[in-house]
Amino acid sequence: MSEGPYSLKGAVAVVTGALGKLGPIWMETLLDAGARVMGLDHPDQKPGEAFTALRKQYGDQCVRHVAADVRIRADLERACDLCTEVFGTPAILVNNAGIDQPPDQPGGGYRLEDIPLEINREVFEVNTLGLFLVTQVFGQTMVKAGRGSIINIGSLYASVAPDSRFYAHIQSDPPFLKPPAYGASKAAVVNLSRYLATLWAPNGVRVNTLSPGGVLGGQDDNFKSKFCARVPMGRMATAEDLRGPLLFLASEASSYVTGTELVVDGGFTAW
Repeated sequence: MSEGPYSLKGAVAVVTGALGKLGPIWMETLLDAGARVMGLDHPDQKPGEAFTALRKQYGDQCVRHVAADVRIRADLERACDLCTEVFGTPAILVNNAGIDQPPDQPGGGYRLEDIPLEINREVFEVNTLGLFLVTQVFGQTMVKAGRGSIINIGSLYASVAPDSRFYAHIQSDPPFLKPPAYGASKAAVVNLSRYLATLWAPNGVRVNTLSPGGVLGGQDDNFKSKFCARVPMGRMATAEDLRGPLLFLASEASSYVTGTELVVDGGFTAW
C-alpha cells in the first residue's frame, strides 16, 4: 500500500472477537493497509473460513491468533506479551468481542419479566467489562509508548431501541425479544470511550467508538424488507461499508479525532 495518511505500514494491531462475524472484516482492513494483526478470541472459538483465508493470504509474519477470554486478565496479559514479542508494541486496538442474540439462535427466548439476571450479567461482562479489561491491558502499553488508536465497536442500539416490529413475523413462543442488555452495554461503551479519550489524550492515545447499524449477514427476507424500509439509504450495511470508517479511525487520517462515536447506519438514526 502506498504511503499516506491512511497507511498502516509497520503498525501493530490487536482485534478482539477475531473469529466472529465482524472480526475478519476488521482484520482484513488493517492487513490491507499494511498492519500486522494479532487476533484474540475465546478459547472455545475455532477459526472459521474467513480467518483461515486471511492466515493463508498474509502468513504468520502478518497475522496470528491467540486464545484469550476478555474477562480473564491473565489471558490478556499473556496475549499482550505474545503480541509484543512477535510483532512489537501494539498501536491499534479494535475492541470487537461481544455477545448478541440473533433471531435464529436456537434455544428460544424469554419474556422481559423472565430474563435471568445471569444472562444480562454475561452480556455486560463481555461487552462492557471485558472491553474495559482489554483496554486496561493493551491501552497501558500505548500510553507508555505515547501513541495509539483504540476503536471500540458499538452498535446502532447504543443510540436507539430495537423496533420489535422487525421481528414480529418470527414464529416464537414467547415472541423474539432483542436482549435489552445488549443495547445498554453498547451505550456504556460509548460513554466509556469518551472517558478514556479525555483521560489519555495527553498521552497521545485516541479512543473512539465505531457503531455499525444493520450489517447484512443471512437475515431472512421479511426482516430485511422491514429493516431496509426504515433506512434512508434503503439497504443494510455490507463489509465494504465498514472498512473505510475503521481505517479512518485507525490511521493518522483521524489524528485530531477522539472521544467521538462514528455511526455507520445508512441514516437510520437521522429519522
